[in-house]
Amino acid sequence: MKKILWGVLSTAKIGLEKVIPAMQQGKHCEIVAIASRTYESAREAAKKLKIPKAYGSYQELLDDTSIDAVYIPLPNHMHFTWTIKSLAAEKHVLCEKPISLNAAEARKLHKETQKYPQLKVMEAFMYRYHPQWLRALDIINEGGIGLVKTVHSFFSYYNKDPENIRNIPEVGGGGLMDIGCYCISLARLIFNTEPQRVLGRIEYDPNFKTDRICSGILDFGHGISTFTCSTQLIPYQRVNIFGTKGRIEIEIPFNAPPEKPCKIFHQHHNTIDEIILDKCNQYTIQGDLFSLAILNDNRVPTTLDDAVANMNVIEAIIKSSEKESWSIPES
Repeated sequence: MKKILWGVLSTAKIGLEKVIPAMQQGKHCEIVAIASRTYESAREAAKKLKIPKAYGSYQELLDDTSIDAVYIPLPNHMHFTWTIKSLAAEKHVLCEKPISLNAAEARKLHKETQKYPQLKVMEAFMYRYHPQWLRALDIINEGGIGLVKTVHSFFSYYNKDPENIRNIPEVGGGGLMDIGCYCISLARLIFNTEPQRVLGRIEYDPNFKTDRICSGILDFGHGISTFTCSTQLIPYQRVNIFGTKGRIEIEIPFNAPPEKPCKIFHQHHNTIDEIILDKCNQYTIQGDLFSLAILNDNRVPTTLDDAVANMNVIEAIIKSSEKESWSIPES
């Protein structure tokens, strides 16, 4: 079975602990190289994960012509630059979310990718490929909860480490960029359209200057989504989707554990069905789906149009909070 040969730009924790081990289990992925700012760091990661090649700079990895695609888990402020450089090196790109620091950058990246029609680029919203989300969407599309009217989502963790990139504004830190983007993404996925206007309320950490609590309302015209995300609240995540005839609750919507089954709840009339999904790794699924898009020269599961649209909404939430009124996302 043919596999895509992957390189990884960065020894970031998410890559080392979650994404790389998961992709190594894929049917269509083979991780062949990893790069860091120092050769020692790359070599240590390569040895630990049994990756054949280690490079002491990101560009060295990109210069390796045997590599088909790169996974980019670099800090947010480096996503745009290294995606562009990867495309110039004729590599397909799977980049961690958010794809850029702002909407203008996202639109510029989208325009730049059009110079490379033979290459695939995708923002890594892995949750979308987990069977629990596919099942939830099937229930919705089959009329299992009637007309969807509102979506409530919550995502939080507690992190006050001043050295952590999530608490450094210059590199794209803050809760909205890190986890609020999931809440926005899922609302747009469920309603299958873009919000007409948004309302945001953001509280900033007085020392870090990053957003530590953000709540938002997304008005889709025929329905509304509300969310709260935080970097300084008790860890929790949940999504509830309410319709005229039922409800879907997703217990662990984003960080679905690969080692045990997940469950969702489908309430219809006076009955609540508990639906158990077999254990799986959403990072493995994501890697294989992207690799298959390359192998078969198909459209990627989530296009860059979607990444730009999500960033448009994030930016509108920030503007809304600043001016304390509704804001209309760019289209």
